Amino acid sequence: MIYFKTDEEIELLRTSNLLVSRTHAEIASMMQSGVKTINLDKRAEEFIRDNKAEPGFLGYNKFPNTLCISVNSEVVHGIPSNYELRDGDIVSVDCGVKLNGFFGDSAYTFSIGEISEEKKQLLEITKKSLFKAIEIAVHGKRVGDIGFTIQKYVEKNGYSVVRELTGHGIGRNLHEEPEVPNYGRAGRGKLLKKGMVIAIEPMINLGRKNVVIKKDGWTVQTSDGKPSAHFEHTIAIKKGKADILSNFNYIEKVLNKK
Repeated sequence: MIYFKTDEEIELLRTSNLLVSRTHAEIASMMQSGVKTINLDKRAEEFIRDNKAEPGFLGYNKFPNTLCISVNSEVVHGIPSNYELRDGDIVSVDCGVKLNGFFGDSAYTFSIGEISEEKKQLLEITKKSLFKAIEIAVHGKRVGDIGFTIQKYVEKNGYSVVRELTGHGIGRNLHEEPEVPNYGRAGRGKLLKKGMVIAIEPMINLGRKNVVIKKDGWTVQTSDGKPSAHFEHTIAIKKGKADILSNFNYIEKVLNKK
């Protein structure tokens, strides 16, 4: 069942997603060598609650934290810990909130200090693939067009697409129909229609596409130990051009000041 949103509901979803973006910006100011990932998590939870919202991930399917923090070869669902960030790390942070009955969800991959050229390129290509997908995510296209666009672009640049994890619909529930894979065939899959709200989230590996789950039962890691990047926006499907409800500008304004 796909839930179509009214214009009023989309504005509530925008408010939730902008709070996610502001939470990312809050922890962006802390992103440096020596910081423990658990401290990023604590600050995010405080900030979300201070803004009269609830963490969207905490307790979801028994997930133990507010943020998913995945470092280097970790793809997604990394559990915050006493790990101290180091120069050269890339850190994928996925954040969700619930506000006014609606969820927000967005992810961003940060770099710590000076990172290698191959990691820089991975981040750039992954982020570009997200925006290329958003460009074609409009009324009348299909879910397969999104996956095809991401897959074609990243594979052309020598990277691989994780198959086991996908984007998704979002609204009163964190995960709704339809699933939005980051690979696929153009012209296939569910029809995109005005009023649908979806999270598009390419998870792209430097090496092979294969992943494994670590012993904690949550953290997804590349099977070859090579780095992975993750960027995610929540968008509303419209005619002509998608409406991006989350916002990376908050994050990048902070990063550009550092």
